[in-house]
Amino acid sequence: MSEFRIHHDVNELLSLLRVHGGEGAEVYIELLQKNRTPYVTTNVSAHSAKVKIAEFSRTPEDFLKKYDELKSKNTRHLDSLVYLLSKLTEDKETLHYLQQNAKERAELAANAGTSSSSTNFSIPCSTSKMSLQELEELRKQLGSVTASSSAQQPLELTRKILRDKQNKKNSGQPIPVFPSWVYERPALIGDFLIGTSLSTDTTVPIGTLPLASQESMIVEDLLYVLIGVDGRYITAQALVGRQNRAFSLDPNLDLSIKELVTRILPVAASYSAVTRFIEEKSSFEYGQVNHALAAAMRTLIKEYMILITQLEHLQRQGLLSLQKLWFYIQPTMRTLEILASLATSVDKGECMGGSTLSLLHDKTFNYTGDSQAQELCLYLTKAASVPYFEILEKWIYRGIINDPYSEFMVEEHELQKEKIQEDYNDKYWDQRYTVVQQQIPSFLQKMADKILSTGKYLNVVRECGRDVTCPVAKEVIYTLKERAYVEQIEKAYNYASKVLLDFLMEEKELVAHLRSIKHYFLMDQGDFFVHFMDLTEEELKKPVDDIITTRLEALLELALRMSTANTDPFKDDLKIDLMPHDLITQLLRVLAIETKQEKAIISAEPTELTLSGLEAFSFDYIVKWPLSLIINRKALTRYQMLFRHMFYCKHVERQLCNVWISNKTAKQFSLHSAKWFAGAFTLRQRMLNFVQNIQYYMMFEVMEPTWHILEKNLKLVRMWCWNPK
Repeated sequence: MSEFRIHHDVNELLSLLRVHGGEGAEVYIELLQKNRTPYVTTNVSAHSAKVKIAEFSRTPEDFLKKYDELKSKNTRHLDSLVYLLSKLTEDKETLHYLQQNAKERAELAANAGTSSSSTNFSIPCSTSKMSLQELEELRKQLGSVTASSSAQQPLELTRKILRDKQNKKNSGQPIPVFPSWVYERPALIGDFLIGTSLSTDTTVPIGTLPLASQESMIVEDLLYVLIGVDGRYITAQALVGRQNRAFSLDPNLDLSIKELVTRILPVAASYSAVTRFIEEKSSFEYGQVNHALAAAMRTLIKEYMILITQLEHLQRQGLLSLQKLWFYIQPTMRTLEILASLATSVDKGECMGGSTLSLLHDKTFNYTGDSQAQELCLYLTKAASVPYFEILEKWIYRGIINDPYSEFMVEEHELQKEKIQEDYNDKYWDQRYTVVQQQIPSFLQKMADKILSTGKYLNVVRECGRDVTCPVAKEVIYTLKERAYVEQIEKAYNYASKVLLDFLMEEKELVAHLRSIKHYFLMDQGDFFVHFMDLTEEELKKPVDDIITTRLEALLELALRMSTANTDPFKDDLKIDLMPHDLITQLLRVLAIETKQEKAIISAEPTELTLSGLEAFSFDYIVKWPLSLIINRKALTRYQMLFRHMFYCKHVERQLCNVWISNKTAKQFSLHSAKWFAGAFTLRQRMLNFVQNIQYYMMFEVMEPTWHILEKNLKLVRMWCWNPK
């Protein structure tokens, strides 16, 4: 967790708890930063934490139900949060404070409610009683509201929402859509058609048949039910929301047969869930990962259908009894149960892209010890990860994002790089490509920042017209060993870093540009500034509104040509900038950013004092792409503030030197009268010494050593890129 995130979370927590005064947030932030240690929750620790909270809770059933619901949706960091809450239950002092705080908040809420002057509904008097009929009517209304709120929205509406969202992002290339008849013909779906029957013939009451005939008829029915078709005596019930499929059995069926049938029917329920999932997620709107997962499940269902076909062949030959059917279907039961569980979890969590892969990875990892189940999940995860890894490979190997369904962990935003020179923030670099947390697969969570940076680096080079392809590119294949991903991403990251650094340092001459900025903004060229200040002294004394900018530009050009700065290849990038406010105001505006005083300072009227050219004067520097990513407007503003301070110090020094020259006339006076000037001369000399010493300190004690550290770090970075090991 970043330091900024810790600051934000601590302040948010203090605000929620209504904690004011005291030691302040900084104390808690410092304690957290000193004492935080990495902790990885395991299945054992998560389970024990869940049990502890359930024992502590007043309504353990509600807690466990909510936990299972969130777990089925693959909610991130759920186990970590539960573990934290379990630790809080052990801290009596914290618990007492939270309970007291909850009471205070409840009282405040109650007071706010009673003091409210208007309300949207009327509450009956406490003395009035409701009749049983009114109570029953109210119960029905509440039940209907609850049912409507929890009901699943129609698939057509879901597909339309997803399609509109994806088309909005990819306006130039709308996603393909299945023709309407695919959804209008329910017989094309391999699931049950409610309200239809196998035959129009009169059904013989099964209770009147002998036991052998009952078994034969039920076996035939089961073979139909196992492939999503209603039988004569076994029929599927209509689905309500996301419930599992339930079946109705003929009540006259023999109890011994009914017992065995109820053991087999979960296979049909699992098949129904998987079939619905396959048909739904095969639509383009649900993305490539879900489509690949559905295709892998379809392959497994085909093998299941082959088994059912073989069983039908045995049934036609009279060789298939109910016991044999149960024997043959048992190995498939576990497979379909796992598939149905995965399908339900993906559906409940509304997973797409990286979130689907996270769920599959967690399921695969949790089946450690069950080799058959883990192998099945591994097969599905490998199949589903193929389209995601294709997007990942293009990003880390070429710096290209091809993500039409918004499934990838990196999202692209439309920003213009030409505006970097005007923007006072790092919006382009920070916001052109951002990480979407919910789309990060859990097995790539640790490498998310490097994946983002790798593609960014290559993309910068591509924006300059150069095609780059990583020479160490290898196909990324899903595996439970995370080290395989780490090595491949590390290699791609090192290559991207080297390519971008070489491009900036050699082709775009970053260091030479930085030296040029140092010459002018940090006043490195002494003779240039002497010429320039001599030429512009009279012009800069004028009020800023009376100064002709083109005249200053011409004088700057003349000073550059007459000094050693003439050898600088980037001298033409230096420009004049007359600021609308003095240095102190500029500093106050910077310090007020993202504070309560920001609006007041920005909207404040300018001072009545007229700025002189000297107070408003500053240099500006033209930086072209891609160097503008590094030497951006924020960095140049910092250089400008340093320059304005040092330039004014230089002006003060020149003024004191002029006073020293004018003081030479004191030699004409007699010794008796000259003593009156001694105090003034001493003050002038002390002021001059102070100004010269503070300039020396800033330039040679602060700036110059820092500049050498910068150059040293740049050299070390280049050496590291050539030999990262």
